[in-house]
Amino acid sequence: QVQLVDSGGGLVQAGGSLRLACVASGSVFRIDAVGWYRQAPGKQREFVALITRGGRSKYVDSVKGRFTISRDNVKNTVYLQMNSLKPEDTAVYYCNAPSLTSSQVYWGQGTQVTVSS
Repeated sequence: QVQLVDSGGGLVQAGGSLRLACVASGSVFRIDAVGWYRQAPGKQREFVALITRGGRSKYVDSVKGRFTISRDNVKNTVYLQMNSLKPEDTAVYYCNAPSLTSSQVYWGQGTQVTVSS
């Protein structure tokens, strides 16, 4: 099993910054890519960014140039640096990691990000 614990959310004004962290523990050899998703009230959960163990990254268009995903493989931690935040970035953010050895997908518990205008 893999446990993901995400943190770092909070309340920030538009234009501000936050850094989210996702710490993996347990059988971390079972995962490679780690991603961030978000879910705003009344909306479906959407993909935000992901990064592979080798450092390749991918972003949804709406956050390109503002968010940066990175990882520290020694600490088993993935970060999401969020700059120039907008009210529309308000959501619960979840880290996500699909298993390499089964169809299971691991999720963090979520961290609330609120951007005030």
